[in-house]
Amino acid sequence: MSTSTVWFWNLRASRKAPFEQRMHRLLKAAGAAEHVRPGDLLALKMHFGEAGVTAFITPIHVRPIVDFFRKAGAKPFLTDTNTLYAGQRGEAVSHKLQAAQHGFDPNILGAPVIIADGLRSTNEAAVKFKGKHISTAYLAGDIVNADLLVTLSHFKGHELAGFGGALKNVAMGCATRRGKMQQHGCLAPQVHPDNCKGCGICVEVCAPGALRMDEDKRISVDKDLCAGCGACFHACAHHGVEIDWNTDINEFLGRMMEYAAATLLTRAKPTLHVSFVMGVTPNCDCVGYSDAPVCPDIGVLASWDPVALDQACLDLVTAAPPLYPSSLPAGLQPGQDKLHSLTPSLPLDMGLAYAESLGLGTRAYELKAI
Repeated sequence: MSTSTVWFWNLRASRKAPFEQRMHRLLKAAGAAEHVRPGDLLALKMHFGEAGVTAFITPIHVRPIVDFFRKAGAKPFLTDTNTLYAGQRGEAVSHKLQAAQHGFDPNILGAPVIIADGLRSTNEAAVKFKGKHISTAYLAGDIVNADLLVTLSHFKGHELAGFGGALKNVAMGCATRRGKMQQHGCLAPQVHPDNCKGCGICVEVCAPGALRMDEDKRISVDKDLCAGCGACFHACAHHGVEIDWNTDINEFLGRMMEYAAATLLTRAKPTLHVSFVMGVTPNCDCVGYSDAPVCPDIGVLASWDPVALDQACLDLVTAAPPLYPSSLPAGLQPGQDKLHSLTPSLPLDMGLAYAESLGLGTRAYELKAI
């Protein structure tokens, strides 16, 4: 069986080799500049952290990566897409302000923040992909149009996917709101007529005319007309129209991996993936807080193979000693799967076997320390 290389830095540093030099050494070992041409627009896809979150990848961690690619001749920009749910990152104005509040200043980092799916998530590219679950993926236009893509992922648990790593960062993180809805399997909103105040704002923003008011000023939806754009979620302030989170977990993982494949396998150049296995929280960076980590900080990993990278991160977290107090089940020992213990309803492979079958990479890897 062929294996993929995953480069690993265990966070050891010294006065002669501080963080920046170690990060550059990791990127150089991975051949990060191999595909860079002078003037290439390079998307550094990351998560700027919801308000209240403290475990996101910080600007201090990002600056050496920006410097490395700028020196290689690229023009990097930091990017993410707007969230499906309404919040601090639901549209580009609030999203960029949230990034600024967490310290992502282009004058300091040397790279601007660009929300890749535009003001209201309508900067969209429809990418054909023949999968079991999808035939078209709806991806952020500025990520599709970038010459190069590099993912920067904070590896952590996730309440629905089991973990958030490189593949989820690509699949969910590079999709528009319509693409996120498609992955969640909620192709139309869930309406709550009893919460509706009859203001009609959601009807005004519904371009295909799927939302309607009855004679009693109560909302209803024609699911056959719904385009799945998600604009109504952000228009309604009264919880009359919300996301339908109910989904079959195996289908969700399948759709997510197909979105990752549609994003990566249609690019002209390969994508480098960098994962920070630090502050490994039980939940996503979207929840609005950072709980106690489930294990000690482990390191930074890089690979051109996102399947191998995610598998390596999972294996390292599993092998690490548990940290208490945390939300891990009591009595969990090193070598027991920490993240799966938090989401036991998920398959043990957490979708990686399907990702492998799609040609995204291999779960077999060789870990190379730098």
